[in-house]
Amino acid sequence: MSSNFLEADVGDVLTGVFRGSSGVVYAVNPTRETISELIFCLHDVDTPPTVRLLAPGDPIKGVLADFIVAGHAADLVDAETLELRVLADAPEASLLVTESAVVSLVAADERVGGLATDDDAFVEDTRGRYEREWTGAEPYSLRTPPLSAVRETLAADIGADTAEDFDGLLDSLTVAKGDGEGLDEVAITLLVAARNGQLLYDMSKWGEDVGLASKATFSRMKTRLEDAGLVTTEKVPIDVGRPRLRLRLAEDVRDHDLSDLARVAQERLYE
Repeated sequence: MSSNFLEADVGDVLTGVFRGSSGVVYAVNPTRETISELIFCLHDVDTPPTVRLLAPGDPIKGVLADFIVAGHAADLVDAETLELRVLADAPEASLLVTESAVVSLVAADERVGGLATDDDAFVEDTRGRYEREWTGAEPYSLRTPPLSAVRETLAADIGADTAEDFDGLLDSLTVAKGDGEGLDEVAITLLVAARNGQLLYDMSKWGEDVGLASKATFSRMKTRLEDAGLVTTEKVPIDVGRPRLRLRLAEDVRDHDLSDLARVAQERLYE
């Protein structure tokens, strides 16, 4: 891999490096944008290498606060295609270290360069350094469940229509962090549950079982959605114990399509 890369964006550079690599690739000190692009590029490469991502904790945490990115990252971790560790002393450059080359990522104006060298001694020394860094680095704990597991269990445990709406609402968002940047994963699942008349008990139990959030978090978000005029509940008697609550969309948003529902929910929750 002695050729340099000059592309329109960092994703194209990453794709070119990953397609030409096998074994383990070290991604060292990538920017937040690069971390996000790296995750999606690995999904698009037919036979991706194993990427060991070494970065300071704050950039990793910031990027993975987005459920869309974190869910895809968790799929890669589950497939043993991606590993995450926290880098204590970051170099100034952002590097990709393959088994045969070192590529430095450089952004200039509207293009991104991947400046590569395949000098054997330099590659060996650089790779040895980051292999040692990796060994001593603290693993990053990714608490988001794989997006594929969320989708599969939602369809199996709750219903195919709810799972389909979950995908549709998620696809309408460019970011899913909550706090004014899209909707978070709990709000998304409760909105699609209400659109399909699901029970809060079933949703919160499923969410806790799959590792999405605790039952208490689901309960608090249900209250926020009610207070925002997005969701209502109706009591469903059961043989023993307190009645369960069935979730319904509020009348004024009941006929909204998924993208409009997401837009209105963001406005009301974070106004």
